[in-house]
Amino acid sequence: MLTSGLQHVAAMYAGVVAPPLIVGAAVGLSGTELTFLTGASLFTAGLATFLQTLGVWKIGARLPFVNGVTFAGVAPMLAIVDTTKDKADALPVIFGAIIVAGLLGFLAAPFFSRLVRFFPPVVTGSVITLIGVSLLPVAFGWAQGPNPKADDYGSTTYLSLAGITLVVVLLLRRFTRGFLKQVAVLVGLVIGTLIAIPFGVTDFTPVTEADVVGFPTPFHFGAPQFALAAMISMCVVMLVSMTESTADMLALGEIVERPADEKTIAAGLRADTLGSALSPLFNGFMCSAFAQNIGLVAMTRIRSRFVVACGGGFLVLMGLSPVAASLISVVPRPVLGGAGVVLFGSVAASGIQTLAKAGLEKDNNVLIVAVSLAVGIIPITKPEFYHAFPETAKIILDSGISTGCVAAVLLNVVFNHLGRRKDDDTVTAPMEPGDEISGTATAKAAHVH
Repeated sequence: MLTSGLQHVAAMYAGVVAPPLIVGAAVGLSGTELTFLTGASLFTAGLATFLQTLGVWKIGARLPFVNGVTFAGVAPMLAIVDTTKDKADALPVIFGAIIVAGLLGFLAAPFFSRLVRFFPPVVTGSVITLIGVSLLPVAFGWAQGPNPKADDYGSTTYLSLAGITLVVVLLLRRFTRGFLKQVAVLVGLVIGTLIAIPFGVTDFTPVTEADVVGFPTPFHFGAPQFALAAMISMCVVMLVSMTESTADMLALGEIVERPADEKTIAAGLRADTLGSALSPLFNGFMCSAFAQNIGLVAMTRIRSRFVVACGGGFLVLMGLSPVAASLISVVPRPVLGGAGVVLFGSVAASGIQTLAKAGLEKDNNVLIVAVSLAVGIIPITKPEFYHAFPETAKIILDSGISTGCVAAVLLNVVFNHLGRRKDDDTVTAPMEPGDEISGTATAKAAHVH
């Protein structure tokens, strides 16, 4: 149980510590404060995992679920940081918004479990793809170095370290098996850090200054603040997170041969949302199920929820040991950037896998994906696109995940639910050269044009 639980932690560790590193760096936290924020995320991920696996009353799916900081919230949180004048207020504003989103999500859980039909693969796939695409620029920024204003930012040394780390991770994934293959990102970070030492870009100060034992002090960064635009943005993220968790529960239910019914989904969503609402009390972020651990359950065939609960125990212990949490702070940014390409790219690839099941042979679904992705990519390709809008509105609009999700849901309702006709599924996309045109296809084409 101990080794299997530790394997779950190893498989999701990089995913848990990445969001606090991204947000903490954007806020401008010191190495010590960044270590604290990382430890808090580990601690709250452990608590959320306990809530999901062991359950209390009608809270918790009681499935082998690992919970941690969701990537869906990173881009909106960065937008909040960018639009907050005093960076010292950024984290309190984020925490306040997460508390509100978590509580509203908890109340909505039983109703949301009945609305799954409005979040088909065409919606969830578009959103998950946008999550990965939105995070990739962060990895590219890491690869260029720790300080954008420094003269050596984007130097060949930094880019080489990122490239070496990326190659190491790819080689491990290609030529190893079992446990080592699952922790390829973690091993890549270790090897990349060791290689970076001779270049003088590895700083061990956070480890030497960290205490062996410590507790994540409640409201360490200040009392939560409640800004309307930030709360709306995080509520949208909560909907995305609940949608993703619902899909994960359905998938895991099939793997462990205990299909997730409406009651199980509602209980699982309550655990996600309550865990998210409680996390900011200990300086943590929004929590959600980790899909990579579902793959681990399928691969190992160890289906016990108590094994995953054991993994949650490891997360809590790591969160209570600042030294353990500080280890990730030692990793140079370029090394994180190399691993981030795989980590965030995998999120986008997961979305594309979902879209493959979305029925893209139908024109309606093609339009939904096309427009929602286009809307979601606007803040990435044209960061100043919404410069004329009020600052409060920009918190939502500058998050491609939030805008893309809203667009996907609304378009899905319009095209696939309102006033559907029998000929709505007609495919009008041009055929590839050399395709044979049957009489039926010709008739359809003539009818359409």
